[in-house]
Amino acid sequence: MGGSGSKAKSYWPFSGSGGGDEAAKEGGEQALARVRNFPNGTPFVFTRRSSMYFDEDGDLAHEFYEETVVTKNGRKRAKLKRIQKNLIPQGIIKLDHPCLHVDFPIVICEV
Repeated sequence: MGGSGSKAKSYWPFSGSGGGDEAAKEGGEQALARVRNFPNGTPFVFTRRSSMYFDEDGDLAHEFYEETVVTKNGRKRAKLKRIQKNLIPQGIIKLDHPCLHVDFPIVICEV
């Protein structure tokens, strides 16, 4: 009850085919080869691209808004207008602690 699939073959998640020990050996080698193919040779990520921007004044934020006064039917209202021009991306920033790369082929869990 609850199980599906054949119990005759063992399944190795990193292999191209769902086979026994040979597929497990090949799949393990393929997984290690993928780990070796990371940009810095390790599955850890030490830097990332920031999603924040500098404005003309040197302030740093995700978004910038400017308050404008709109007159409608003789009433003055304040409205926020998003600024999208003259913003400079922060660029690459160093992480406080390394993280695993998103393409790391191993599932990590604690039971």
